[in-house]
Amino acid sequence: MRVLVLTHRLPFAPNRGDRIRAFHIIKQLAARADVHVVSLVHDREEEAQADTLRQLGVAVSTAFVPRTRNLALAALKLPTSTPLTHLLLDSPAMQPALVRALDGWRPDVVLAYCSGVAPLSLVPPLAGIPFVLDMVDVDSAKWSAFAGAAGFPKAWVYRREARCLSAFEARAVKAAFAATVVNDRERATLLRVCPGAAVHVSPNGVDVDALSPPQPPGADDRVIFSAVFDYAPNADGAVWFARNVWPLVRVARPSAHLTLAGSSPNAAVRRLAEDPSIEVTGRVEDMRPYLWRSAIAVAPIFQSRGVQNKVLEAAAAGLPSVVTRTVGQGLPSQVLPACRIADTADKFAAAVIELLSLSPDARRREAARASLTALGWPTRLAPLVSLIEGACQKSSATASAGRRALTLS
Repeated sequence: MRVLVLTHRLPFAPNRGDRIRAFHIIKQLAARADVHVVSLVHDREEEAQADTLRQLGVAVSTAFVPRTRNLALAALKLPTSTPLTHLLLDSPAMQPALVRALDGWRPDVVLAYCSGVAPLSLVPPLAGIPFVLDMVDVDSAKWSAFAGAAGFPKAWVYRREARCLSAFEARAVKAAFAATVVNDRERATLLRVCPGAAVHVSPNGVDVDALSPPQPPGADDRVIFSAVFDYAPNADGAVWFARNVWPLVRVARPSAHLTLAGSSPNAAVRRLAEDPSIEVTGRVEDMRPYLWRSAIAVAPIFQSRGVQNKVLEAAAAGLPSVVTRTVGQGLPSQVLPACRIADTADKFAAAVIELLSLSPDARRREAARASLTALGWPTRLAPLVSLIEGACQKSSATASAGRRALTLS
């Protein structure tokens, strides 16, 4: 089986949600197929990670995304119906990279990871090859939610993106052999966009063995929010928590310490570190030590699609979490027993204070209420892998039929 995987971001290092799922998909495919990853990259540091990804035994080609050029292109195309997502991910180097990848090597199936790279599956040189579209989340719904929370002119831009991207998603799902999303909520959303489509759920998982804490729980009142902080819902959540919840926590637990751990903090998040009880780390090579030294995790996110991997990882690392209702609605039921759900500052603070008041061992027992044994990546990604194998069989059958037709002629 030969699989070409298209990604909008290099799936290494697996240190953010979109990379984590893509990395584990490729890891599963590499164990049973000849895999070539063709990925967009956004900076030289990201591009340098390609060699590490090749150690999985996969071929990797990259295409650089010219950000400044694409911002200008997107502005010019606002009067059109082209999704800005596709304009901002445009790379003049992508077509040459695909041509080189297909030189002497034709895939049986294409896996397009997210709607941002799905257009490449519909045009030469990939047109006609069966493809599976892993939507992960329904991006048009995300933009629609953003529009509802934004003022002019952002709301207009977000509504336009929701409309244009939704139209593309419907076309892409119809053209795909099958489409996958991470939970039933996203499936219902996508079926509203494309009624009757072949939409399957292949959920996110968690690497329990890698995240299992190697030492007893610490006694310090450490709270962690791990995220990519140039993504608006994460940054907004961090600011809301620091300004509205954290002062209430500190009154009850004066020794409490908050860690905002993750890459690309925007200016508003960086300013939170002016409070000596708040640490803003920036990019970290390995999130596990930060989780293992913490007492509890929080996910104060009010605009959330799909599954928040950070909550699964916190449970695997021995931490209970406090999350918003919208985060909780996207989580696997097996993880919810390790979570407290709150949507107001008072209730969020009360849940954090309650968990911090427990003994370290009691907090770890709270985390252990999550049942993670069925959430390993191989199990969770099995539906997606089966669909890719099914698309490959279709490709082989079509090729065999073509050869028979040539022989008979």
